[in-house]
Amino acid sequence: MTFTLHSRQPSPFGRKILFAARHLGLDGTMEFREADDENLVQSCNPLGKVPILELEDGRTLFDSRVILQFLDEAAGGGRIIPAESAAKFEVLRQAALADGILEAALLIVYEGRYRPDLEPYEPWLDFQRGKIARALAASEAAPPGLRPPTVGAIGLACALEYLDFRKPFVWREGYPGLVGWLAEFNAEYPEFAESRPSA
Repeated sequence: MTFTLHSRQPSPFGRKILFAARHLGLDGTMEFREADDENLVQSCNPLGKVPILELEDGRTLFDSRVILQFLDEAAGGGRIIPAESAAKFEVLRQAALADGILEAALLIVYEGRYRPDLEPYEPWLDFQRGKIARALAASEAAPPGLRPPTVGAIGLACALEYLDFRKPFVWREGYPGLVGWLAEFNAEYPEFAESRPSA
């Protein structure tokens, strides 16, 4: 079974897939392709978003939440998404918080990237920053476990490093618990650094 991951190197959502595939031992069966053809992206995903996982038979899966579940099952199940119901839904809740941080951060980044001719609309930016702040506080109060790395932990690590990478929200001074958690995650999984975007 082989897969093709269509993504963009800086995408934090694509980064989740790259790290999860490596952790699950599936990276040898997955080819990465830079998604630089917008027509191809839209033909694979009507929403025009990456990451997209293309299967051997040509079917495509999106978004990252669906792809992570697929990879977990391909690796035997219960590896990054617990099988037991209560644990599973707690991990999925943590993953939703992390995705919410990323989505709000991307909206802040896109405000400057796609509206360069307009003054930033501060009420909108403050609304997004509020989402990030509340989600970070909730994650700091009950951070995901590190062993094994669940979709909640993978998502939070990618979200925190995306905040460092694009800097849409200054977080390190206000959330020392998460600073420590991210350092522990990187120490536990040094291969996480290999998926870190360079530009």
